[in-house]
Amino acid sequence: MPTLTETLSPACDATRGPSTILIVDDYPIDRRIAGSIVEKTTGFRPTYARDGREALESIARELPAVVLTDLQMPEIDGLALVQAIREKYPRLPVILMTAHGSEDVAILALRAGATNYVPKKTLGRDLAETLLRVLQLSTNDRHRRRVLSSLDCRESTFTLENDPELISPLIHLLQQELGEMDICDATVRMRVGVALQEALSNALYHGNLEVSTDLRQDDEREFYDLAAIRRDLEPYRNRRIRVQACLGRDSVTYTIEDEGPGFDTSALDRPIEPEDLMRVGGRGLLLIRTFMDEVAFNEAGNRITLVKRGKSTD
Repeated sequence: MPTLTETLSPACDATRGPSTILIVDDYPIDRRIAGSIVEKTTGFRPTYARDGREALESIARELPAVVLTDLQMPEIDGLALVQAIREKYPRLPVILMTAHGSEDVAILALRAGATNYVPKKTLGRDLAETLLRVLQLSTNDRHRRRVLSSLDCRESTFTLENDPELISPLIHLLQQELGEMDICDATVRMRVGVALQEALSNALYHGNLEVSTDLRQDDEREFYDLAAIRRDLEPYRNRRIRVQACLGRDSVTYTIEDEGPGFDTSALDRPIEPEDLMRVGGRGLLLIRTFMDEVAFNEAGNRITLVKRGKSTD
């Protein structure tokens, strides 16, 4: 897999976008840990703020590519910061750093406009990949307004091979359609992109390739190594992912279906719990259910339908 720097540097040069990532935390040690990860893995320059007030002052001086923020801080806390950024800088993505005990606030912040989250205890493992995904989606969003300006309705169907490199370009295309049809604002487009990323990754790795999330608990290389092997083996290699998108002015519906054995969906018929933020296996579904207005599975558990209502229905 390419490194963050290899993946992002060409995009940043081409778009001449922001070159910094703002880290907001009232604990100096946590700021330094996150800043070190940013410097070593992204090629972006970390800047720092101790709380939400300093963060907003910093953003006013220099718009960063991403804000990476703690939740529990004095003066303006993480939730209030997310709300202020959503109002003043709707295209600026915010990633939460969640600690044990802040799960309830984290769910509120995700609903208020945060783009993603990483538990503090797994920063070393998950922050780099999460930043990559958000920065890719943010860069894609800056190039969305080129086509589809007069389109009222569009339906499309894609049949994807088990190739993870196809996921980001497909999301890019679907985000462009949302933007050009003006179904939702930039923040919602990014959140839809995150939901699609999680749903497509689930269809690929857990559905068609049947790789268990348990393999990511200690060393995620084992997870991806097994997935790479199974892409060339029967019965996995001939399976496909079918994606249907139906866009109208009032709403958009995505259906993602894999050809794997499915799973028991009865356990999903419950409300979101704060503990889900800390569970590796529940993180993707939590993001999907938080960012989309309707989420449904078929009885077999190998097809998910996602619905997002547009501006006119808010």
